[in-house]
Parts: sequence; structure tokens; C-alpha cells
Amino acid sequence: MTHAATQTRTAGYLAAAGTVAIWTGFILMSRHAGKSPLTAWDTLALRLGTAALLLLPFAGSLPTGAWRDRRLWTLALLGGLVYGVLVFAAFKYAPAAHGAILLPGMQPFLVAACAWLILGSRPDRGRMLGLTGIAAGIAAVGIHYVGDGHGWTFAMLAGDLLLLGGSLAWAVYSVLAKKWQYDAWTLTRFVALASALLYLPVYLVWLPKALDRVPLSMLLAQGLYQGAGVTIVAMMLFLKAVHVLGAERTGALVALVPVLAGVAAAPLLGEALSGWLLAGLCCVSAGAFIAARPSHH
Repeated sequence: MTHAATQTRTAGYLAAAGTVAIWTGFILMSRHAGKSPLTAWDTLALRLGTAALLLLPFAGSLPTGAWRDRRLWTLALLGGLVYGVLVFAAFKYAPAAHGAILLPGMQPFLVAACAWLILGSRPDRGRMLGLTGIAAGIAAVGIHYVGDGHGWTFAMLAGDLLLLGGSLAWAVYSVLAKKWQYDAWTLTRFVALASALLYLPVYLVWLPKALDRVPLSMLLAQGLYQGAGVTIVAMMLFLKAVHVLGAERTGALVALVPVLAGVAAAPLLGEALSGWLLAGLCCVSAGAFIAARPSHH
């Protein structure tokens, strides 16, 4: 391998590492907001408002007819509004480890199911093995609560169901985006701008707010991380990694997110991490890693 090729490969791995770091931080930051006085509506407004403000200068270069494209509006509703509302509401009740499992951890499972239903694409044997690992991880998390006497509260169960709904919305969004073949830069701009256009007026006029109950530093941190870091920077890094390393290898590296977020939540957010919960996180991450590997026929 030449020196230039080595540098390119290194840049790809660095981009993948950056993606993993930002997506891990997304779970921790979202749960941090959920444990604060901020409402879920506030966090979504900070995310969409910041992203739209940063992307507004690029609105003029959207493809001709984008604002009249019903498919793009469908993707904006799924990937911007439905996902955001469900996930930020969920983190008011569900711990970060649950988010790690039910968001990035469940994606290979849900994407495979949606691709089967929408595209008629059946998962191969290797992917089925990975999905089995994810299922085992979720079972281990169930044992953590039932067997160790932690007990699921109704609020936590509601949070988990909201997380699962958000994860499903993102899986449908991902499969439809692939089916309709929009490029990521178009989607990044349109989803952020269209979601903000629909959501912010409703938020400002009707929805409950608690922005004055947290420090300005937290508002800035949430807005910049959610709106710039997750929505824009992570997308650019992810695309760079996929371009250099390929989708399968990048997906396998992203499988680290569940276990990293779940383990980091213990010291950073003071959330319990039992042996069963750690085993569940590891099974989900391993399953996602296997499911993301390229098929060998």
C-alpha cells in the first residue's frame, strides 16, 4: 500500500471514529437534557433551530423542485420530526443504556425488517446471525430488570416504547432514502430546513417551554451538539468513512456505539450498569458488528 493510500485509509478510520464519538455523545447529551428541566420540545427546537440556521445559506442550492417533492417532505417528517419528538420525549424516562440498545443497537434489526417489507430484500445468513445477537442482548437487558429486582416502572416502559418508535421511524427513513436514492447532502439540508419550518412556529406559539430554567451554557451546548455536531458534522464524517472504508466496514465500527454509550453513562450520568446490562450492550454491539459485515457468497 502506498503512503498516499495509507493516509487515505487512516483518514477514513479517523472519520469513522469521529462518527462513533459524536453518535455516542448524542445519546449521553440527549439523556442529560432529559434529566434536566428542559422539555423534549425544547431540545428538539434547539436541534432544529441551530441546524436550520447553519444550513440556511445552502438552501438556495437545493435541487430544483425540492420544496414540491412529496417524497422529501415524507423523509423530513420521518427523520426530522417523528424521530426527534419520540427520542427526546423518551429520554425524559429511559436511561442512556436503553437508548444505546434501542436506537443504534436496534437499527440493523429494524432496517433489515423494513428492507424486507419495503424493498423485498431478505437478510442473508450472516445478517440473521447478527440479528440473533441483538435479540440476545435485548433479552439480557430484560433479565437485568426482572432477575435482579430492578423492576421496570411504567414511566421507563413508556420511555422504551418511545425509543423503539423513534428507532423504527429512523429505520423506515433510512430504507426509503435508499429506495428513492436521494444524496445525503440534499437530505441533510432539506430534512433540517423543512422540519424547522414545520416545527418551530408550532413550538413558539403552543408548546410548553422551560428554556429559562437551565443555564445559557446548557442551551448553547445542546443547540451546537444536536444541531451542528449530530445533524451536520457526524453526517459529513460518516460519508467520508463510507467513501474510504465502504458501508459494511463503517457499519461494523459504528456498532461500537451501544456499548460505549451504555458504559459511559454510568460515571457521567450516574446510571446503574449491572452485569446483565453490560452483557446486553456487548451482545447488541457484537450483533450489529456481524450484521454490518459484507456478505460472502
